[in-house]
Amino acid sequence: MDLPAYLPILIQIVLAAGIAVVILVAQRLFGQRAARHPRKDSAYECGMDPIGDPQPRFAVKFYVTAMLFILFDLEVVFLLPAVQVYRDFLAAHLPIVLPLLFFTGVLTLGLWYELRKGAIDWER
Repeated sequence: MDLPAYLPILIQIVLAAGIAVVILVAQRLFGQRAARHPRKDSAYECGMDPIGDPQPRFAVKFYVTAMLFILFDLEVVFLLPAVQVYRDFLAAHLPIVLPLLFFTGVLTLGLWYELRKGAIDWER
């Protein structure tokens, strides 16, 4: 390992960690300390006393739908540049097309599995 080549990176990491520590210590020494009071710590709702739980529970189906959206959105993010770069080669070169088809096939099987398991079935 060539230490002189990595020395600027090491110095930057040490400086960043040192600045973070100095800021945290200065905040602890010189920062204001407010007295804790339950009335002051409660949520402000336009002058009204808060009623109920401030964080409602969401059904799991919302999270599953969001994860599936992100998954298939990333599919487009990975496939679109590949298609743009290899636009002229896709018709003639099988080694370029096969990984793209495999990737699309795996994601299609995953979508089919999710549909069969009822992950997007909102009526359940």
